[in-house]
Amino acid sequence: MPRLDRLPEILRTAPFTVAEALERGASYGELCHRDVLTLSRGIKSLKNDADVPLALLTRPYTLVTGYSATSHATAFAIWQFPGFLPGVGGRALHISRQYPHVPARRLGVVGHRTMFRNDEVCFFNGLWITTRTRTWLDCARKMCVDELVVVADHLVRIPRPEFEGRTKPYATMAELAILLERHPGTPGIVKAREALRLARVGSDSPQETKLRLACGYAGLPEPLLNAKTKLAAGVERTPDQSYPDYKVAVEYDGGTHADPRQVERDVSREEDYASSGWKEVRIMKGHMANDAKEAVRKVRDALWDRGWRPS
Repeated sequence: MPRLDRLPEILRTAPFTVAEALERGASYGELCHRDVLTLSRGIKSLKNDADVPLALLTRPYTLVTGYSATSHATAFAIWQFPGFLPGVGGRALHISRQYPHVPARRLGVVGHRTMFRNDEVCFFNGLWITTRTRTWLDCARKMCVDELVVVADHLVRIPRPEFEGRTKPYATMAELAILLERHPGTPGIVKAREALRLARVGSDSPQETKLRLACGYAGLPEPLLNAKTKLAAGVERTPDQSYPDYKVAVEYDGGTHADPRQVERDVSREEDYASSGWKEVRIMKGHMANDAKEAVRKVRDALWDRGWRPS
């Protein structure tokens, strides 16, 4: 009777290809064991109740299909993009294959045939996957412009090394522009171009991006985003959005602001603004409902109170 306990750990914790199992010393008898499932041609997995990460689940599909990479909704989920994309969370795996090769035809796989450059695909933790920027473009067809802007802002945002362990953004505005120039006829290109026009460096969260967009659509002036602002001697703050000409600071308070320690910091922040002659506008989750109409009203009222008028 074949013994599965002698299989390498990597084969016992995630799906694998038959080829790599044989290379690691497994026998055909072991691969025919009743506890070994056949997921697709050349792909097997051991029966277990473990919750396998999507990247590990997808990995063997890109190995058995030449000239292919994980893409679209599956890559969107693996890269943990913010924003909404229809199809994310579904069971189907999205695999793109380089033209002129035919799309992957496998049970549970949505096959795509596309043209991607070498620098639009990467080998990430053993998985062939479209890069973050290419994934953004591939998903443009099914996303609305605002959601595309949310992802674009996420890609170009300057990270905070002390919290994220990286110093460079995932992409620059110039890199996104070059990508769009490369693929002028791709589905969703018009929306992607508009999203790039609306994208800005500086938004730290999807809600901050949506608030900025809503204010812009309402005709309000464009704010500075997370810019260090000197309020008074020795006092400096970094508002989510700021209008220095009118001394208006906009802060989006998410769920973490219910923490007692955060409440104390928020009170201190409010006092700093008030003592320096600035007007703080606090936006809560509820203000973002109904296309952020209430949030926009609060910002507009503050700017109007400080002398702003539509041009």
